[in-house]
Amino acid sequence: QVQLVESGGNLVQAGGSLRLSCAASGRTFSTYAMDWFRQAPGKEREFVAAISRSGGNTYYADSVKGRFTISRDNAKNTVYLQMNSVKPEDPAVYYCGATNRAVSAVATLGPGGNDYWGQGTQVTVSS
Repeated sequence: QVQLVESGGNLVQAGGSLRLSCAASGRTFSTYAMDWFRQAPGKEREFVAAISRSGGNTYYADSVKGRFTISRDNAKNTVYLQMNSVKPEDPAVYYCGATNRAVSAVATLGPGGNDYWGQGTQVTVSS
């Protein structure tokens, strides 16, 4: 069992930066690929970024590529999402997820591929 707790969501100006964190419980954190999804009101939950167990491979949605960076610290059981150049279309509840699947499959599998989810953290953008 893995419990995930996100933090760092806030109001940010368009063009600004924000860092989200996701702290995981348990001693098996490094055995999971980790990811971030987001869900805006009235929309489906969508893939944002994923990172392999070692942190050596990362994947991004086209909409955030070059602006967002996913990273992890296995010693701290934490995964991060650095959000730069935030755009008006980025507001959403951001969810951290853990999966036993291959990290390369996360985007294709979508939300159904995750084994565990956090409760989400709200990101709001002011223009």
